[in-house]
Amino acid sequence: MGFTIEDTLTVSRNLYRMELLAGRAGWSNSIKWILMVEDFTILMHFTGKEMAVTTGLGFEDEASLLRLAETLSEKNASALVINTGFYVKEVPESVIRKCDELSLPLLTVPWEVSLSDMIKDLTIRVYTEDMADEQISAALIRAIRNPHDEADYREDLMPYFDVDGDFQVIIISPAGLDTMDTVERRRLSYRLQLYLEDITHNGNFFYYDSHFVLVVNDVAGEDTDLIIGGFLSRTARRMPDRTIYVGIGSRVKDISRLHISFKRALAAERYNMRHKGESAHFDKMGINRLFYSVGDTALLRELSEDVLKPLIEYDEKNPGSDYVNVLRVYLESNGSVQTAADRLFTHRNTVIYRMNRIRGLLDCDLSLPEDRTRCLIACLIREELYRTR
Repeated sequence: MGFTIEDTLTVSRNLYRMELLAGRAGWSNSIKWILMVEDFTILMHFTGKEMAVTTGLGFEDEASLLRLAETLSEKNASALVINTGFYVKEVPESVIRKCDELSLPLLTVPWEVSLSDMIKDLTIRVYTEDMADEQISAALIRAIRNPHDEADYREDLMPYFDVDGDFQVIIISPAGLDTMDTVERRRLSYRLQLYLEDITHNGNFFYYDSHFVLVVNDVAGEDTDLIIGGFLSRTARRMPDRTIYVGIGSRVKDISRLHISFKRALAAERYNMRHKGESAHFDKMGINRLFYSVGDTALLRELSEDVLKPLIEYDEKNPGSDYVNVLRVYLESNGSVQTAADRLFTHRNTVIYRMNRIRGLLDCDLSLPEDRTRCLIACLIREELYRTR
């Protein structure tokens, strides 16, 4: 995930006597640029992931510091560093509370520290880590595209990941992503990465195949759920007008199986789009795992209509008969006429009559388990296919 606030503190705590005062929730924010800020004008050009450094020359009073923190948060900056001791003697408590509220890391370095030396040093580290991050993303994409060619990616990823460990892919698809230009997509990427807390060097975020992709390594399942839950909560609060679909793939063992988790994450994302939920986990999709793993929807339609065609034609000629739905509910009710009647809000005799007609149309008495399974799967496929209509 690039050079993060955690990395910055690790390097700078002793070298530059840097301290973290607030915004620990943004600990994993990655940094793209380090910029000096002494007035609000330069903030117009912030695009996201900047670490702002100020002596406080233009922000000497409490109100201006509060406004600075709020503006940086709106601009999706990574952090604010204040050079304390001259213009800003001490950071006001209200600013500390505001940065905690905004999850904006607030750091300080004493006046005696040379800001030019610090910025030069950290900028080199940011650039170096950014180059490594791009190489990691490229290797992960190769692992997804050509999983059998392990020599092409395994060794490249060994310095950064436990390649023999667990991997999981999460697909993040904001609505309209495939229509965005490169600049707009990059800005959105920066924003989304800021909302992924607790992902530092155990993950990588990149754009591939018209999706944002998050790969995590050796992260426990419950931790992944917490990370994604927090991410969705923050995006709903900070980006209320943007719809985001999330698909979570299966955990797989070894980097050579990353492509499996990726394909399953795509399937979960498609499921999420149709069901309009916050996120979808492939392993919790039941039989829909099969339906959404088949990319050929024409084949699925054929499998369904091969079984249900007599009922489909009857329903088209007799509006209100709803025989396909009656069959599905009856089978889902394990053949209980009363349960089906309750779910359909009708009399049990009506269900008995309709099921006798359905058996005749299908030329099948539904007494054999394989016949019931075949008919139920056909009904479920049809229900999923027509969910998008």
